[in-house]
Amino acid sequence: MKRFSEKYVIAKDMEWEELGGGVSRKFLGYDNQIMMVSVKFDKGALGAPHQHFHTQATYCVSGKFEFDIEGEKKIVEAGDGVYIEPNLLHSAVCLEEGQLIDTFSPVREDFLSGDGVSYFGDKES
Repeated sequence: MKRFSEKYVIAKDMEWEELGGGVSRKFLGYDNQIMMVSVKFDKGALGAPHQHFHTQATYCVSGKFEFDIEGEKKIVEAGDGVYIEPNLLHSAVCLEEGQLIDTFSPVREDFLSGDGVSYFGDKES
């Protein structure tokens, strides 16, 4: 069964899906090969350490985040990008409220089935 999004995804017409811990998302487009997701973070929200077999490219729309990829930490701000190879352990802490656009290949089936939210939801103390 092939799953795919609508041809046009109008973000302002969509509700944010609350993931807990100050993180919410919107699916902006996907098929079996690729997925684009807008993720909104409150200050202090955490993308806990995790890894997956998907290739990930992330664009920082707004805010400030500290990413950690395999122990290498870097501050990312609006206009910056992040590339995460498959199976690398990575995490992010939101330092200033912001929004990321995550792109995955292939599609994150776990997100569509509701199983892929476990690494969101905690706030850094």
